[in-house]
Amino acid sequence: MAQFVYTARDSAGKAVSGEIEAGNESAAADILRRRSVIPLTISRQDTPAKTSLMGPVLWQRKISLTDLIMLSRQMYSLMRAGIPIIRAIEGLAQSTSSVRLQGILLELVDQLQNGRNLSQALAAHPKVFSRLMVSIVHVGENTGRLDEAFLQLTYYFEQELETRKQIKQATRYPIFVLLTLVVAMFILNLAVIPQFASMFARFNAELPWSTKALLASSEFFIRFWPLMLIGFIAAVFGLRSYIQTDKGRRAWGRWKIRFPIIGSIIYRATLGRFARSFGMMLKAGVPMTSALTLVADAVDNDFLGDSIRDMRRNIERGESLLRVSQQSQMFTPLVLQMLAVGEETGAMDDMLAEVAGFYEREVAFDLKSLTAKIEPILISIVAVMVLILALGIFTPMWDMLNAYKGGTK
Repeated sequence: MAQFVYTARDSAGKAVSGEIEAGNESAAADILRRRSVIPLTISRQDTPAKTSLMGPVLWQRKISLTDLIMLSRQMYSLMRAGIPIIRAIEGLAQSTSSVRLQGILLELVDQLQNGRNLSQALAAHPKVFSRLMVSIVHVGENTGRLDEAFLQLTYYFEQELETRKQIKQATRYPIFVLLTLVVAMFILNLAVIPQFASMFARFNAELPWSTKALLASSEFFIRFWPLMLIGFIAAVFGLRSYIQTDKGRRAWGRWKIRFPIIGSIIYRATLGRFARSFGMMLKAGVPMTSALTLVADAVDNDFLGDSIRDMRRNIERGESLLRVSQQSQMFTPLVLQMLAVGEETGAMDDMLAEVAGFYEREVAFDLKSLTAKIEPILISIVAVMVLILALGIFTPMWDMLNAYKGGTK
């Protein structure tokens, strides 16, 4: 809640002023009107950043997908049991272990008590509740099926969490190996190779090209490793800044789905997310064009999001979903056939759920075999590093040993 300073006129026309606590300016105006006061000006009063017993907000745990799953499932159970919505959210605020979520739920209660509906209250927190979630809840409120809306959101969040877990599990091993190789390369160049370099210098022997390459690499690391570290950090921050731009987000989305080996998995996982969320929106009663607009944001890929928005524009011109899906070239012939059946039978939401399941099963299968595909590449990289070290370090040592033996004879 925030503090607002207002000037107004009461029912007798007398000027009044004061302070009021509300979720936003509109809520403050609604409260004043219910008090038979006509607001003239309402301005937010700056207040210090809020802290809690758990510490500053910056140090509080972020609201995770697991928190949203628990929230949706509990809301479904409470709505199903007929508990009033304000009482239900108050109970969840008291039982949740997330301090940040507790504060947001209490703000939702305040806004509901001020006369706003749940979807409007959720929309006031776009960083926590996505537009897709807000739209599903809005449809549930208008149709009197709010419990079903939360049940659909529960299934959607659970599937999203499962997909994320599978991707993290499949990429954990290769990322660990690559990081280990990078650390080993720094240790070798900064600590190990210089010891051999001093030994070779004392013998004043002719060195092969592989040894010269290793020594040059080590010298480069020793001289410029601070600049390399600064350059790496600058590149990371520069890339993050670029990705935050519209052009950068589209380029990053295109690059992700075209990356070797894992690009196709990310692409199909994104299409599965599209089909799952689009089918859920249609089942909830959201118009097709509005659903496509929301789903374009839900896929979390601006490159594919542009293709989905093109589909929406073509549908607005009168073309069918099957036609625009074929023009987008996003789907396989089998999926297009399933969409054609859904359009003919009028059960597009069910068929989109089947499409989502099809992609999700493919992604799960590919993720299980991802490690087997990446392992030969990692082994090849390690083998090349070991070969270079063997040729660069042991070859001149053998030459010096042979020369020493020859001299003693």
